[in-house]
Amino acid sequence: MRKITYLVPLLFILAFLKAQNSAVASSGPLRLASPDGAVRITFRLNADNAPVYSVAFHGQPVVKDSTLALEFRQGGTWGPGQEITGVRRDPHDETYPIIAGKSSTARDYYRQMIVALHETAGLRRKIELDFRAYNDGAAFRYYIPDQEQLRQFEILSERSQFCFPADLTCWAAQYGRFDTAQEKEFDRISLDRIEAGAIVGLPLTISLGGTTTVALTEANLRDYAGMYVEGVARQPHTLVTRLSPLPNGGGVAVRANAPHYTPWRVLMLGRTPGDLIESNIVLNLSDPCVLKDTSWIIPGKTVFPWWVNFKAKPPVPSVMNTENQKYYIDFAEEIHARYLEFEPPWYGPEMQAVRNPLSLDITRPIPELDMPEILSYGRQHGVGLIIWMQWRNMAKQMDDALALYEKWGARGIKCDFMNSDDQNMVNFYEEVTRKCAEHHLMVDFHGAYKPTGLRRTYPNLITREGVMGAEYNKAGNRVTSLHNVTLPFTRMLAGPMDYTPGGFRNVTPEQFSVNYDYPMVMSTRCQQLAMYVVYESPLMMVSDSPEAYRGAVGTDFIRQVPTSWDETRVLAGEVAEYVVIARRLGKDWYIGAMTNQTPRHLSLSLKPLGKGKWNSDVYQDGQEAGRTPTDVTHLPMKLRSDRPVQIDLAPGGGWAAHLMPQSK
Repeated sequence: MRKITYLVPLLFILAFLKAQNSAVASSGPLRLASPDGAVRITFRLNADNAPVYSVAFHGQPVVKDSTLALEFRQGGTWGPGQEITGVRRDPHDETYPIIAGKSSTARDYYRQMIVALHETAGLRRKIELDFRAYNDGAAFRYYIPDQEQLRQFEILSERSQFCFPADLTCWAAQYGRFDTAQEKEFDRISLDRIEAGAIVGLPLTISLGGTTTVALTEANLRDYAGMYVEGVARQPHTLVTRLSPLPNGGGVAVRANAPHYTPWRVLMLGRTPGDLIESNIVLNLSDPCVLKDTSWIIPGKTVFPWWVNFKAKPPVPSVMNTENQKYYIDFAEEIHARYLEFEPPWYGPEMQAVRNPLSLDITRPIPELDMPEILSYGRQHGVGLIIWMQWRNMAKQMDDALALYEKWGARGIKCDFMNSDDQNMVNFYEEVTRKCAEHHLMVDFHGAYKPTGLRRTYPNLITREGVMGAEYNKAGNRVTSLHNVTLPFTRMLAGPMDYTPGGFRNVTPEQFSVNYDYPMVMSTRCQQLAMYVVYESPLMMVSDSPEAYRGAVGTDFIRQVPTSWDETRVLAGEVAEYVVIARRLGKDWYIGAMTNQTPRHLSLSLKPLGKGKWNSDVYQDGQEAGRTPTDVTHLPMKLRSDRPVQIDLAPGGGWAAHLMPQSK
């Protein structure tokens, strides 16, 4: 009897709270605030009983009333004509490990509101909207419960709107088509220049003035189509989602079975642009790690002989054969790189591998390569192979190839030329990553779409391209210092990017010319060094030839710099202007600074690094770096947290430092 006495009031309270939720749902707007109150999401039904949301940050409107809709083949548009049938609210606070990345842990700390909606007419479809408010962002997604009307469904389009308060400045990758490698500049334009019918990629970074920066992207993209945005006719400052269509799908973007979640639509928010770089919200919104053992996932630097067309110092031949690859294994050991990129033409001529891939076999090396000897030599020198292939070969030979590579003792694969993020390709990425994990192989996707957090679920997905990186210097002059300093505030917000830094043939834009075998870079030597700190990629390329590095100032910094970190702090920066990032591993800090073609003097506070004094190894632009970008001044410095450090950056310049705590 005593237990029943306590149970009755408890049941009464639960019933009362449920009734209160329903009453609030039907009587007015629903509100959700982040744990610190900075981010506020408001949800309501408009005059057409269509779902509408808005977002504010520190009291400033970020997204005004914006409608949410899905267009199904089964029953047409889901949007107007809804009733709210329930509201659930949940807090969450969890800290989890990051296997490789910009920090060793992340805090997943949010407030959640799930709104259940039911159409009042037609097919009477049921869909839930899931909202989360983080201290550094807002996110929402759709959930399609199991129901007779949508047990199997097809989505033609998703029409999630983002109505911004004004014609704001943004940095947009305007792809113009869906089947691309997402390798393009992020142009500085205004929102109203994004027209209906455009295909603009993510992340899309937007400035709301001096106090707020927002980046629009997506997270937890699984069994769904990749997201882009376009303008909305006769609705200024408004963007709406576009989905990558299925090939030969007759206008269908997604085919799936209920129950099913869409990816999260994410608004990263910060008081400064640098706040976005520090955020882990994309990982937080992704499914937790499913791998029980991750000890074999080891970040590190990798030598990239393809960038210099396998050039070697005579008498070693400058072609891909056994002797050449042993030469590069020696160099990898010399520069403390864990890996060697095993690039085309390892299983056949490169152009044939790219254009007619299924005519070749990714389990049969060319006769010029003695694989047992190369593999044995690599093991002796502590250098593992990252093996390249065209994706169609991987799709055809996946099981046999991955089993062989594991038998060889390879450490990873580099799968290339997918150039799509339709639902089928999204599922292919996950299949490759999952099966690679079964064979203890890391994954680097090239010709890839942006990251969406899958590396939290499968941390062997260690990096990917989806960026216009230094490979483009082999063919043209598009990779400028302006582009270089825009990337940390745009593409890199989504996750690691395989940019391939480390070019030591540094020239001014006026001196630049295309050289396929010995690529030039339009930045100072110090900017290339700074990239190893500024750019996030746990698998970081060492791209230039051994002869470019040997005896050169700056090589020791590349030799020492880590590729995965315990902590990241952005010390200063403005989108497309300059950036200064500090990253810590253990007790040591590394700092990288980069500028566009504008020379700068920066006075930087080191207080964000914590109280301390450091002996520092510093590489800074030399006095002639503006005219001779290879000019580097290398000197020791004593730095301390209570005294700003003074940095001078040449045009296209940089600054790199290794800070070691002073012994007491």
